[in-house]
Amino acid sequence: MKDIAKRAFLGIGMALSIFCLFGIIFDLIGAGTFTLDNYQFTKMVIGCMFVGLGFGAPTVIYNVESLPMPIRIIIHMSIGCIIYTVVAFAVGWATTDNALYSILAIVGQLGVAFVIWFLFMMHYRTEAKKMNAKIQAMK
Repeated sequence: MKDIAKRAFLGIGMALSIFCLFGIIFDLIGAGTFTLDNYQFTKMVIGCMFVGLGFGAPTVIYNVESLPMPIRIIIHMSIGCIIYTVVAFAVGWATTDNALYSILAIVGQLGVAFVIWFLFMMHYRTEAKKMNAKIQAMK
């Protein structure tokens, strides 16, 4: 349970950081005219927290050694992507009014999710190689 909480908080922290970076980018693109009303910012922050939870908590699946790695990846990313898509429509990142904008928003965010996953995978792969090298050196 402690591991799930740790992973959930890490996911939420990463999601909120990315949310802030994109907010800065949109503010700069809009030349300081980026505005939100009707509690839209609050809705987006709460939605962002759900997205972080949706991508962070399911990473415990990687501890299940009995499942092949591709299945673990599919489970983790499917849960996160489904939650992201639902939240995107709920908070206004995607809308049925403008299909092209919605598709670009979803594809962009899912692209970010896969890049983050890939970077974590490379980090842990490198870490495993270093541990294996140290074990081999001890023999």
